[in-house]
Amino acid sequence: MLQRNMIRTDTPAMLDNMPRGTICIEDLEIGMRRHLRKQITDRDIELFAEVSTDRNPVHLDDGYARDTIFQGRIAHGMLTAGLISAVIGEQLPGHGTVYLGQTLKFLAPVRPGDAVLAEVEVREIDHSRRRVTLDCRCAVGDTVVLKGEALVLAPSRKFD
Repeated sequence: MLQRNMIRTDTPAMLDNMPRGTICIEDLEIGMRRHLRKQITDRDIELFAEVSTDRNPVHLDDGYARDTIFQGRIAHGMLTAGLISAVIGEQLPGHGTVYLGQTLKFLAPVRPGDAVLAEVEVREIDHSRRRVTLDCRCAVGDTVVLKGEALVLAPSRKFD
């Protein structure tokens, strides 16, 4: 059984390392990193099912999910991926960033109550085209549950 880190119930539901805002492409550097940590709740899963219309019972029905390979309910993979989007859109590069592409590999399930650490790191910068390639990963404890790459159009002071 995988060991999972849980956030205590008396702590905030989302913790990250930087304030919200924008880092313009002119200020980005290879290796810059940002992250957030969020405990996935039953309510998060229910709201995601409602918004996405993905009501697969593996996410919502304990009885059904117990009989699957996961032996219990799991969060939607795209709910976990959404945490990457939150880091990109809120922190790195932040407000004004436009997604151009995203690859994802789902490596392990996320369960209700798991604390997910979503991390983004700048891998490449193309200043002439305002393109930034970001390495992305999510982990629960020491277990990487998702990894991928994002390509974004970064905000620039030249266009403000």
